[in-house]
Amino acid sequence: MASKDEQEIRALIERWAHAVHAGDLDAVLADHSRDIVMYDVPPPHDGVRGLEEYARTWPPFFGFQASGACFDIVELDVTAGTDVAFAHALMLCDTPAERAAHPERRLRLSLGLRKEDGRWVVAHEHHSFADETPIAEEDEQAVRAVHRGWVADTAAGDLDALVATIADDVVSYEMAGRLSHDGIDEVREVCREGLEASPGPVAWEIPDLRVAVGGDLAVSWGIDHLTPAGGETMRSRGTRVFRRTPDGWRMVHQHLSVPAEA
Repeated sequence: MASKDEQEIRALIERWAHAVHAGDLDAVLADHSRDIVMYDVPPPHDGVRGLEEYARTWPPFFGFQASGACFDIVELDVTAGTDVAFAHALMLCDTPAERAAHPERRLRLSLGLRKEDGRWVVAHEHHSFADETPIAEEDEQAVRAVHRGWVADTAAGDLDALVATIADDVVSYEMAGRLSHDGIDEVREVCREGLEASPGPVAWEIPDLRVAVGGDLAVSWGIDHLTPAGGETMRSRGTRVFRRTPDGWRMVHQHLSVPAEA
C-alpha cells in the first residue's frame, strides 16, 4: 500500500500532467523548485536550469497540445523516502495521427523530488523518447530471416507461410506468363503452381544473397537455385524489394529472369 507521501506525490504528478495538457502555466510551475533542472526531448543538450528557463519551454508545447495532442499518464510508479523521492512514468504524447501510426510509442518521464518547508517539489525532470533510428545490421538480418523462412516454407510446401511475408500490393515480374503479376492473389497463384509442379519437396537456396537496407526500404539480390524433387537445379536471377511494416518486412516487388539467348 502506498504511503501518504507517495499518494501526495502521485497526486502532484497527475495535477502537473493535467495542467500541461490544459496549457495552464501557473499550475505547471506550482510544484517545482526554483533550481529545477530538466533534460527535455529537444535541446539544449545540457538541460534547462532554473524555474524561469523551465517556464519558457512550455508555451510552444502548449500549442502542440492545443492542436489535439495528448499528454496522458499510462504507468506511474512513486518511491518516497523521508525528504527525497523519485518517480518514473510512461506517457502518451502524440497527435491522433501519430498515435494511429505508432500506437506503441511512449514518452518516458523520470522525476526527482525533495521536501521544502514540508511540501514535495520537483527538483529534476527527464523526458525522452526511445531512439527509433533503425539499426542497419539488425534490419539486414531481419530481411535475411525472411529469405530463410521462404526456403523452409518452400521445402515444406507451406503456401500460406510462403506468402505471409509478401505485401498485398506486391508487383512481381516472373520469368513466364503475363508481363506483370500484380497483387498478392496473383503472386500466390504463381507460388501454388510452382509448389504443385514438383512431385516432392522443392529445395531453394541463394548462395550469394546480398542485402542492402536504408530506412524503411530494403533490397536483396542473388542467384536463385531451385531444385524440384528428382529434378535438376534451375538457376535464375532474383531482385526483391522490401518495405518495413508494423508486422515486419514485407516484399513489395520481385524481378526474376534468366539471360536471353543470343
